[in-house]
This record gives sequence, C-alpha cells and structure tokens, in this order.
Amino acid sequence: MKQSLILSLFMLIIHQEIISQNGNSFPVQVKIENGTIEGNYNTHTGIQTYFGVPFAKPPIGELRWKAPQPLDNWEGVKETKVFGPRPMQTLVFGDMKSRSNGVSEDCLYLNVWTPAKRSTKDLPVLVYFYGGGNVAGDASEPRYDGESMAKKGMVVVTTNYRLNVFGNLAHPELSAEAPYKASGNYGQLDQNMALQWVQKNIAAFGGDPKKVTIAGESAGSIGVSAQMASPLSKNLIAGAIGESGAAIHPTMAPVPLAEAEKQGEEFLKNAGYSSMSDFRKLSTREIYEIYNESKRFGFPMVIDGYFLPKSLPGIFEAEEQAQVPLLVGWNSAEIPGMAFTQGPVTKEVFIAKVQEAYPKKYEEVLELYPHSTQEELQWAATNLASDRFIVYSTWKWFDLHRKNSDQPVYRYLYSKLRPELRDKSLTSGLAGGTVEKSSDAPEAPKPIGAPHAAEIEYAMGNLHLVDDYAWTADDYKASKTMQDYFANFIKTGNPNDDNLPEWPKSDSNDPRPPVMILDTESKMQKAENDARYLFLDKTYTN
Repeated sequence: MKQSLILSLFMLIIHQEIISQNGNSFPVQVKIENGTIEGNYNTHTGIQTYFGVPFAKPPIGELRWKAPQPLDNWEGVKETKVFGPRPMQTLVFGDMKSRSNGVSEDCLYLNVWTPAKRSTKDLPVLVYFYGGGNVAGDASEPRYDGESMAKKGMVVVTTNYRLNVFGNLAHPELSAEAPYKASGNYGQLDQNMALQWVQKNIAAFGGDPKKVTIAGESAGSIGVSAQMASPLSKNLIAGAIGESGAAIHPTMAPVPLAEAEKQGEEFLKNAGYSSMSDFRKLSTREIYEIYNESKRFGFPMVIDGYFLPKSLPGIFEAEEQAQVPLLVGWNSAEIPGMAFTQGPVTKEVFIAKVQEAYPKKYEEVLELYPHSTQEELQWAATNLASDRFIVYSTWKWFDLHRKNSDQPVYRYLYSKLRPELRDKSLTSGLAGGTVEKSSDAPEAPKPIGAPHAAEIEYAMGNLHLVDDYAWTADDYKASKTMQDYFANFIKTGNPNDDNLPEWPKSDSNDPRPPVMILDTESKMQKAENDARYLFLDKTYTN
C-alpha cells in the first residue's frame, strides 16, 4: 500500500511537471535539410527544444549492421517533442535513468536545445556522446540534458548511437557487402552521421557548423577520441572534451579487422548460425536474447581502414588526428581498490596482487604506489585499479595530443566527493546513478575520492535534475565552476575567464604539466604522479 501511494505521488509530480513544461511553451517550426520539424519554445527559459529528431534511416531489416544511411525527405511537419527510442540494451549497469520512448533498433535520433532568437546566428555548438561501455546508454538521460548549457549561450545536441551486438558486430560477410569492405564500428559511424547532420542543419538552430565541440564521458569520451582520430570526422569538429576514457589499450581499444571478424564468426557459430544473411533475418527479440545469453560485454571497435585506418597512437603520432583544442581529464577515484585486489584491501593482499600482475617489475610498482600507512594503502589500491581501468588510456590521449599538435591541451582531475544518497537502501552505480543494495553484499568502502561518472551532472549543470543525492551548496559551487570552464572552452577553445582560477595549457614536453583540480575550491597544481603513467606506457607498449 505504501509503495503504491509513493508511486502514485511520483506519477502525479511527473504529470504536473509535464503540464507545467507544456503550459510554458508554444510550438515552433524549423526547416532542415529533409523537411520541417516542430518543437517547443519555452517562454520561461527562452530555450527551444527539438527531441527525437531523426538523423539517419532506421537501421532495421536490410539496414541492420550497415553504416547509417541518409534520410529521405518528408512532406508536411514532423513533430519532434518527445525523446526517440533508446538503442537496444539491457540493464548492464542498472543505474541509468531514461526519458526515452522505449527501446528499439529504430534508435537513430538526436535532441537539440537552443537559446537562439529569430536573428541569432553563429552560436557555438556542443555535441555530447553518452557513456555506457558501448553496450548501454541513452541521449535522453537527465544528466545529459542540454538546457543548462544552452543557457550559457550555445546550441546543445545529444545523440543516440547503436550499441552492443547491434552497434559493433563484425563478420566477413558484412565486410564483403560493405562498399568500404569492412564491418563493425556502426555505433561510431552513427556518431559520425550525427556530426554530418550537425554540419548541414545546425545553422537552422542558430549554431555555427565551424564551432562544433564534441564531448563525452567514459564510452562517450572513448567515442570523442575515436572521432578525433577518424579521417571521416576530424574535419567536422573544432574542439574536443574527454571525461575519463580513450580508445587506447587497455581501455576498449580497436582491434584489427580480421580479429573482429573472427569474434563475429565465433559468436554466430555459438548461436547456431553459419550465415550472416540468416542471422539478419531474426527478430529483434531473438538477437537480443542470443546476445544476452552469450554473456558478452559488447564487441570491440575495429581498425577497419575506413573509420579508423590504424590505432589511435599510430594516428596521433603521425599527426593525422583533428588538430583542435582538447580539454581532458579523469576522476580522483575512478574505481575502488577492490577491483584490483579482488577482495578486502590489505597490505599483504595488495603486495601479492602486484607481484602477480608485474612479476618482473613489482618492486618498481610498489614504489610508484606508496602503501605504508592505511590511508596510503587505500589510495595505492584505488590508484592502481583506476590507472589500469581508464586513467592511463586517458593520460595517453592527453600526452599524444600535446606532443603531436600545436593546439592547446588542458588537463583536469575531478576530485569533488559526492554527498550522501537520499535513499539509504540504494548504493551508487559504477556508471552513474544508483542501484539497490544487495542484502548479502559486503558493505562498500567509504569513498576516498570522486568515482567514475560522478562529474557528469556537475559538468553539464544538471544537479537539479538528478535527485539521488542530497546536494549541498558546495556541490552547486563545484558544478558552477566546472560548467563555466567547459562552457568557456566550447565557446573559445580556452576554459579561462577572469572569474575562475587560471588554468594553463600543457606544454608538449613539460614533465609536470599543469592540472586543474576541480573541487569545491578548484585550484591549479603541477602533476605529481605522471611517473605511474610513464611506467604503464612501457608496460602496455602503446
């Protein structure tokens, strides 16, 4: 009874919010390349919104596992007032909140927020790619909402892209039928198609196609690094922001086409299919269930000779990437130390695990990750787990671009601890948001830093849309600082202004480059731990 009452009250609140939003809005129409769309103009915020705008043909039927195809024109007015369906996915993380219209293979839709008035033009543009390991995610999530950024004077676009088996399956038969003789990377090609759409259409929303900054977190950041590297996208962007992640070994790096095709063949064989044409005829449900039964965590990106001609280090070292300003960083405690120790963090276990992982170099690793005191030990395990998970790859992207570009590169470390959860029966999820606490799960260690995905709602100015945490004045202060830095960078390629602590760019060979510590009181300091990344760089031989 109590749960039913709570649900009823929640639904009433949501209904009243929708009525309020609609009550403050009137319909507006925009002519874009393929036809006219109708969105809403909110008289209270001054922001126009266009949700669920198609940017490619639905990738269904014969278009399943093909590069996205250009839209056909339409007659009349297409209403774009609700978020389109999110890509096919299951609750991999269990902590992502969606406002989308269901789940579907027909998912290639984007969303636009713009502050433009009737005579506005040449506004900077932000295109944001969501995270989720290339297996989950949704452009409608509240933490990615574009209104707060649009109020800063830019056009904001969030875009869907295909995921998991629908987004990255490679196979020899798929390669044979493609005009570019490769397969996989469909999700990344969707991102590229969205960028092409922006080039052709963003002026209709008051945006400047020459001022497009791409940004993303985790898999979204990995997507940003790949779009920077791709010859198909590098001329479509003017700047890039990466939050925790790059497509560089050991973090979701692309594999050679032959290896990706072999994985695809084995996947089909295990599912009982020898022909891609037969597999393509299956229903969405059948493929969805076959993929989930396989227990795979997606499929890798591909060095396909088309979207990616070689590895990201190879592209950046040849200075073939987008020569644009880059703002990049990571969080202070991306993943708990238990991810490395595979159990409670004790000094004995930590040392044993280091010896196991680095049998010939363990003494050097133990020196790089001090662990004498209990506090040091917790940080040592957390730092090593985080570096191996996603920090090193992000650092390598930073280091490659500053050494192989004349464009400014800015580095941050996000360190704001999140406040308590409002609901004590929940726990924070790895990809952001919350999940229910398991009754038999051991108590999670108290956070010592900012975990993976914690910064998204701060950076986008969306704390007010994420009600899981008991936000304080300190959280809103940290959010304002981070959002202002990001907004400045999107507008000018430089995060600085007179009201913020100075954030110097990184010189190409500075052994201790400047790092902006983003926290309640943000400050610049010289990098202190890059020896860790230099060691891992030799280990991973990137």
